[in-house]
Amino acid sequence: MRAVRIAPDSALTELVLPESDAHSAIRENVGSPGAVDQAAYHPGALLHIHGEGRLLGLGENLASWALASAWRGMPLYPLHGPVVVTGRAHHGGVAALDDDLVQHARTVTQTVRGTLDTWCTRPPVSYEAALRELLVYAARDVAVGR
Repeated sequence: MRAVRIAPDSALTELVLPESDAHSAIRENVGSPGAVDQAAYHPGALLHIHGEGRLLGLGENLASWALASAWRGMPLYPLHGPVVVTGRAHHGGVAALDDDLVQHARTVTQTVRGTLDTWCTRPPVSYEAALRELLVYAARDVAVGR
């Protein structure tokens, strides 16, 4: 089953999850021995998030945040730690991620990495301005990829 993992440093890794035990593989890739939170920000995708990522001090995942916010059409709460993105079956369960959504994830993660690199020489005026900038770019990337 096709999925992607987005690390806090915006690195994207394509995954092939086993059909028979996808949830265990998702837990392993998110780094959570216990439950993993599941969120639907796009009708065809599920984000699997470490439920205690913030409490454990895992790094903020700006690329996953930007992707989920662009899909939802509004800024969301911060996401922490690695995130696995899978497809969403009609009944709401886990399914293979389709090519268009993989491309959304790939494009947004590349944009976030590039923007973070640019900020090393031209920092944003505030954290809020930085988030707004990322969201504008991610919304553009998702709209172009539709």
